[in-house]
Amino acid sequence: MNGDARTDLTAADASSAGAASVTAPELPHPLTGQLFPSPVPPGTGWPEDPGSALPPVAHNPSGVAALAARLETVADIDASVSVCRACPRLVAWRETVAVTKRRSYAGEPYWGRPIAGWGSETPRVLIVGLAPAAHGGNRTGRIFTGDRSGDWLFASLHRVGLATQPTSVHAGDGQRLVEARMVAAVRCAPPDNKPTPEERDACAPWLDAELAKVMPSVRAVVCLGSFAWDVTLRALTRQQIAVPRPRPRFGHHVKLALKSPRSTRARNQTTQESDSEGGGYAANTSLTVLGCYHPSQQNTFTGKLTEPMLDAVLADAAAC
Repeated sequence: MNGDARTDLTAADASSAGAASVTAPELPHPLTGQLFPSPVPPGTGWPEDPGSALPPVAHNPSGVAALAARLETVADIDASVSVCRACPRLVAWRETVAVTKRRSYAGEPYWGRPIAGWGSETPRVLIVGLAPAAHGGNRTGRIFTGDRSGDWLFASLHRVGLATQPTSVHAGDGQRLVEARMVAAVRCAPPDNKPTPEERDACAPWLDAELAKVMPSVRAVVCLGSFAWDVTLRALTRQQIAVPRPRPRFGHHVKLALKSPRSTRARNQTTQESDSEGGGYAANTSLTVLGCYHPSQQNTFTGKLTEPMLDAVLADAAAC
């Protein structure tokens, strides 16, 4: 995963940027009916495609770092994220899944590209997840959309007022977040939902660049699972936000109140709360990081995470 910092899209590779070495036959998009191959090349009309202008492409980790450092807007970041090809294992996996598909989705095209952040560019609430699902976001083109985890998450977001609709089925379905934004720590669907440390680190500059643009408005960050918790605290440290050392452990409804550059009066404090307990963290803090069990089927089917538990965390974030 080493090499030169190749980042610019040339005329020779512009038409094929983001395309798989093997593509599936064109099939109709389930909402628009437009025909697309799988994976979907950028600039071909997929709903909400941030890469429609054929942005520069990062081909390796050093290219990600160089490119992310010079992009000027959230839209620029989203566009280049959506065509990133820095991690060979992830590129091969996401595109193979897009071609082979799940039987229940065999009649529709798969996005098969990295998933950019989605939502407001000036959010009060930032939600950080692990990575796109192979047959969820990797299929639909929107983070946390089209799988059971997304069904749980969007229903809860709607109940607490952070989403305009209770479901999110596909990019282009009219769903909208309310003063909120979602990002993934790793932007490509990984095999077995397990990115390697090298892949996590290769993707970190995308998150850093995005946080640099959106953090001035953020009042709460919700981390879905321990992987997202760890990645988020590392990223906030790189944003010059003081995080206690050693870093607090992840847990459901753990709250971490951080001192932010926006407020010199804030103080660090962590609390572990049960569902029956009220607040308990400093009222004068400017940034609250909340841990939340991931709405995976393993957690929701076993009752480790219930709807009231998820609602409580997201409602806390919305109230910040």
